[in-house]
Amino acid sequence: MAGGRSEWERRQAAQRREAERRAREAARLAKENERERQRRHLEKQQAAAEQKTAKVAKRIEEIDQILVSVLRVRPLAFDQMKAVPSTQPFDPGRMGVAERPPDWGQFAPPTPSGLSKIFGGQSRYERSLQEARGRFDNEVAQHRKREEKRLRELDAARAAYDRQIAAAMDKAAADNAQLDQLRTEFDNGQPEAVEWFAAKVLDGSVYPKDFPRLYQVAYRPENHDLVVEFELPPQSAIPDVRGYKYVKARDDIDPVPRPQTEVKQRYAKLLACVALRTLHEIFAATPGSIIEAIVFNGRLNTIDQATGKKVRPHLLSVQAERVAFEEFVLADVNPVACLKRLNALVSPNPYDLEAIEPFIAFDLKRFRFSADMDVVAGLDSRRDLLKLTPTEFEHLVRELFIAMGAEAWTTIPSKDGGVDAVATSNNLFFGGVCLIQAKRWAGLVGLDAVHALTGVMADHNATTGVLVTTSWFGRASEQFAQRNRITLINGAELKHLIKQYLNIDVIPGTTPPRNARASDNTQSGRPGPDA
Repeated sequence: MAGGRSEWERRQAAQRREAERRAREAARLAKENERERQRRHLEKQQAAAEQKTAKVAKRIEEIDQILVSVLRVRPLAFDQMKAVPSTQPFDPGRMGVAERPPDWGQFAPPTPSGLSKIFGGQSRYERSLQEARGRFDNEVAQHRKREEKRLRELDAARAAYDRQIAAAMDKAAADNAQLDQLRTEFDNGQPEAVEWFAAKVLDGSVYPKDFPRLYQVAYRPENHDLVVEFELPPQSAIPDVRGYKYVKARDDIDPVPRPQTEVKQRYAKLLACVALRTLHEIFAATPGSIIEAIVFNGRLNTIDQATGKKVRPHLLSVQAERVAFEEFVLADVNPVACLKRLNALVSPNPYDLEAIEPFIAFDLKRFRFSADMDVVAGLDSRRDLLKLTPTEFEHLVRELFIAMGAEAWTTIPSKDGGVDAVATSNNLFFGGVCLIQAKRWAGLVGLDAVHALTGVMADHNATTGVLVTTSWFGRASEQFAQRNRITLINGAELKHLIKQYLNIDVIPGTTPPRNARASDNTQSGRPGPDA
């Protein structure tokens, strides 16, 4: 049409407008969908960051509860370890249900009546009745056989159950008898029984799953103390991040670092908590008549970053007396300060694996006095150290320490028949000048003898001291020695060292009396015979 648009053009324009409208609507929906996707992604990332942060917080809480969490736990006792056999009732299952007997009503033919009875029905009924009776009698016989079989199987199952219960009760009785024997030995202070029970206490202690569960224990009946060598958790036990945050600009989740000073402080606190926890668990589960003190040595199995070699540095060592330890309110103590109060040896930088020398070397404490140490030398081919002359004893001690690394040896006069010598070495014990006293005694070497060694050390400007005896020391002597850089070697340890370095079997001396008290350090031993 002239001067205007045709119908076709108008339709085309309308279609273009509709297409443009739809395109705008699609673009709007796409933007909304993108905004919704971004919102959901943001929430997901933020939730992931919060979840990772919560995991770190849970770990820190778990670490913080290492000590206090066990204070509410009931201590292990022998009665708790009693075996209780299973007493579940006998369940025969389907064998216990009798099969319903056959019902004659299901076999009996219908009784004839009316006309059927007149026209031969009675005779047919008699025949049917006879056949039904036969089927019924056969089913009764089969039912009887099935019931007899069921009852035999039921009797066999009950007999098997009774045998199983009897075996379980016998095993429980045997286990409990063995436990009673261990308890008797424990009450008598037998080292193996005390060590077994202490190991059970430590086995039952629940730590985080990634903590090592390695330890060794040695009981010294002459001192009434327990030496524990414990594998400490690694530095990685402390998270090196405080949490996580979502960085929208990079669409990434970044860790929030934990300050290195805090990581080191938390690690030192963790080690202190592990030590105090172990002391608490063993003291709480044992009587004071058996364990008066515990020596805890904590070491770490790790890699030396400088050499790439495996190392096991000691990072903590503490000797705790029961009487003093039980005065602490562990729920409220500062673990690090508590160890300091106990005069513990703690690495200045445990996180950096700066090692310390433990109070007591665990390996030597594994060698205890044994009953055969009282065997008469005439009935034993081994050398009895108490029957050596002073010269022979000095010679043996000198050979031992030279084999252990002493580079020089000078004997000096001794007033009590023992051996006094000055040795020098870069490796012997703590290195430098070391004064050695060897006492060929038959009884307890008291605190006065250990105290006197410090004076001799001062006279000879000795860096360290070593007191060797054929007998044994009290715990007060050990505590004094630890504070004054003196190493004590008792008869059992001397026997081991002579065997290890000189390959000679010896009888060191008398066995400590069973009723010897660890606190009895005022006595002094007597020199052995000169013959």
